[in-house]
Amino acid sequence: MDASVPAGNPIRGGLLKRFSAAVRNATKRAQSHREELLPNPEQSQQRPWFKYTNSYEFMERVRVGLPPVIICVACNGGIQGKEANEAIPETADEIARSVQDAYEAGASMVHIHARDPKQLTLGARDPDTWREVLHEVRSRCPEIIINATTGAGPGMTMEERASSLAATPEVASLNLAPDMSQFKLKQRAAPLPFPRPAQEIDECIPFTYGQIHQFAAEMKRRGIKPELELYHPGCAWVVRYLIEHDLLEKPYWVQTVMGYQTSSFPTVENVLQILKELPEDSLWLCSAIGPFQLPLTTLATLMGGHVRVGLEDNIYYSRGRKARNNAELVDRAARIAKELNREVATPAQARKMLGLRERPSPYYAAGDAPAHSTVGPH
Repeated sequence: MDASVPAGNPIRGGLLKRFSAAVRNATKRAQSHREELLPNPEQSQQRPWFKYTNSYEFMERVRVGLPPVIICVACNGGIQGKEANEAIPETADEIARSVQDAYEAGASMVHIHARDPKQLTLGARDPDTWREVLHEVRSRCPEIIINATTGAGPGMTMEERASSLAATPEVASLNLAPDMSQFKLKQRAAPLPFPRPAQEIDECIPFTYGQIHQFAAEMKRRGIKPELELYHPGCAWVVRYLIEHDLLEKPYWVQTVMGYQTSSFPTVENVLQILKELPEDSLWLCSAIGPFQLPLTTLATLMGGHVRVGLEDNIYYSRGRKARNNAELVDRAARIAKELNREVATPAQARKMLGLRERPSPYYAAGDAPAHSTVGPH
């Protein structure tokens, strides 16, 4: 307030009254939001999801404590291999060992692309290969949540992409938009197995409403939780479609994929816009490609979301220095979470937040499942 205005001046008095009223109204609104969030004062835990862009909810969650952060390690991807970074795991044993290190560093979920053992530069196309990989991972990581791709790799049919579902992972990715990409792959030279020349990829995977419906229906039939891949705000239409057709169960596990060739630019503004389109009861997982992985997963951590890191999305640890392994990227994500006053979720905590069953699913190599057992969640 301007000190030159006399204390008894009616202008000053009116401004003070309006200011005081505004403060009282803001306090009432904040109290109202707190009461909505905490309807039962004796409730020791809040829901792990909230409207991430709602100022009042964010402030309240920071005050009482943001939920533990789920760290998902995307261990290898279906496109690049050891020609890009020698630490990228390709065989079932390599995948399991790499995931074990990441698991011990703090990952509670792993996203896997199984490879064809007869041609490691290609994605797996049959359930038996998937079962072998999931069995190896479970053997080394008894509690980790196993998440399999249905995006797979270039040049695959929809039936081949769906082969992972027959192995009944606990979670599976579900693309919600056509996937158009153009990129160059480095030469894969000997002594690496299955050498090949440099390649240029230019393709579009035409995910349609009908195909997405089929994937989601198969996941529901097998008790697999979909991980909804949102590339841009328009994908929210498809989420609504799946909800209206009773193909999703709460909470919705939603990943914002930032910086992919046909996804939104990897900016804070674009992340916030996509979050505004999410339905109620959504748990948010953030991934970003290349150099954008670190800033945007840090953004998700401080906003109350969850993070995906790993060699599928980013082969570097810092500018000019390749990551030594997946565990190094997970360890950094865990360290950032702790510095931001967030607990790193254990697999048990992550299962509870996601609504998965408490007991981790068992997996068996082809022909090894006991007669009385059912492979997977059911």
